[in-house]
Parts: sequence; C-alpha cells; structure tokens
Amino acid sequence: MTQNTLFGDEIETESDLFKRFLVPPFSYLDTRIGSWQNRKKRWIALGVNEQNGRADCLTYINIKKESPFIKDLKAKWKGDNKTSHFDPLLAELLYLWFTKEGYIVLDPFCGGSVRGIVADKLKRKYIGIDIRQEQITANKEQGKKILYKDDLWICDDSKNIPSLISEKVDFVFSCPPYGNLETYSDNPSDISTMEYPDFIISYAEIINKACEKLKDNRFAVFVCGNFRNKQGNYYNFVADTITLFEQNNLKFYNEIILLNNIATLVLTCGKKMQHSRKISKIHQNVLVFIKGDAKKATEGLGEVKLINPFKQDNRNI
Repeated sequence: MTQNTLFGDEIETESDLFKRFLVPPFSYLDTRIGSWQNRKKRWIALGVNEQNGRADCLTYINIKKESPFIKDLKAKWKGDNKTSHFDPLLAELLYLWFTKEGYIVLDPFCGGSVRGIVADKLKRKYIGIDIRQEQITANKEQGKKILYKDDLWICDDSKNIPSLISEKVDFVFSCPPYGNLETYSDNPSDISTMEYPDFIISYAEIINKACEKLKDNRFAVFVCGNFRNKQGNYYNFVADTITLFEQNNLKFYNEIILLNNIATLVLTCGKKMQHSRKISKIHQNVLVFIKGDAKKATEGLGEVKLINPFKQDNRNI
C-alpha cells in the first residue's frame, strides 16, 4: 500500500489487489495478460484437460451445408480442438471470491472436468452433473489421475436434482450450453440438441431445481453469453438467464466481462465483417446472483483466503 500524502491514509494499489485477491476484482477480466496465462498453464500442467470427452469443432458440427470458408476453417483446425472449454483460473477466482473452504458446490451443467478439479484442489466439495456418460467417464479418469478420486461427477439429467442430492448447497456455479450452438450428444433429453424455445423451457426447469437447493445468503454464478440463431441474429441468452434467476428469487448482483483470447478469431473476423458486418464476439458474461442478503453472505465468507492449489498435499480434501 502507498501513503496518501494529502489525507495521511493508506491507498491500495493494483499490486496490492493482486496479492489479496489473486486478480483485481474488477468488472473486466483479461485472460490474455501474462500473469493470467502463466497461472492457467500451471493448472494445465496438473493434467486438467477440459476437451477430453468432446469432439473437435462442435461449433460447426450442426452446419449441414458447409461453405468453402467453413471447410477451410476445419482444415486449419484439424487436430486442434476448437470446442469451447472452461478457464481454470476463472474457476479458481470465482471459488475464492464467492465461496470458502468446505462449501458445497452444485454444477448442473458440469461438462468437462475443470470446475470439479479446481474446486477439489481449493478444498470445496463439488457435485457436477452431466447427461453424457462419455463426458462423465472422461472426467472420472482425470479425477483419478489428479485427485486420486472420481466421485465428483454424476451422470444424469439435472432435472432430477431433487432426487440426486439430499443436502442443501452453498454455491451454484455453471456454464450452460449455448443452445444448440455446440451439440454434445444425440440424446433428446440433452438440452444442447434443442431449438431455443424448447431449450429455454428445460433450462428454466434446471435453474429452478438448482436454486431450490441453494441455501439462503449464498451466491450463484453462471458464465454465459449471447449467441446467434440460424439467421445470424442474437438470442438474448444473457437477459434470459438473468430473468430465470430472478424468477427464482435470486437478485442480479454482479456482472463481469471476461475477455477471451482472440488468436483464432483473427482467422474469421475479417471475412465475417466484410460479408455480413458481423462483429466478432470475444467476451463472455459472468453473472453473479445472490439468494437472500449479500451482506450476510459476505460476512459468512470472511476474508478472501488464497491457497496454493499446486502443492502435493492439496490433492485431497
């Protein structure tokens, strides 16, 4: 901290914020900076691989009539999985800021292994649910290698949360499918196979079941973003997500803009702009909700407690 010469009090610097919170808690997070990438690499070095259990290029798998442009992209990306994956440092930050050791985390759209492994390393109890057995099998394999446990994930439909989980949870945290932008299976109960109107109905039911399990005076976080329909216009998925949480008596409390790496978008943004005037989207929305009283929730958390998740003795809770 530095001394304020005018008033005599201490002023917190950005460097101080890094020390206290790992990353300064601003409403804008830049994943491209060196410190972010370096810590992300440390997570990946543990063996965390979000892409296991998923096919390549799922964003383009539903395109029936491939243009030369799409074929060219797939050729460039062959062997380099461009299916979306969750950033482990983002998971670490959200656990540190909105939970504490021992809290129970419910993830109704768990997808890959990242959020589960990070939670376990930070001494949180994680319950991840995904409808695809292939994905759960891949997650469990990683869990055995990294954590020496594989009981963090459940293969089931999150509409069955009431029968799957008997206890109340302290944090609801997920990154839902972006409609059928990426289709993960051919299971008709998988909401990633559904057109948007049906998708929202099922999505709403799952959010309702998850919110019912959340204790009072606790936070929930969903990472999502708007995406385009077949005509190239946006679904207002962020607003729909906020509305669904508010309908379950959670209040919209924080929004964080997550700036993603633009490396691969350089291949596409020029052609999209020239041919359709579409602006390439390089961010996601991190939506934070509170059930009950934010002040009481914060008091229950206490000071943000940083932990070294890379120490060998932190492999098990």
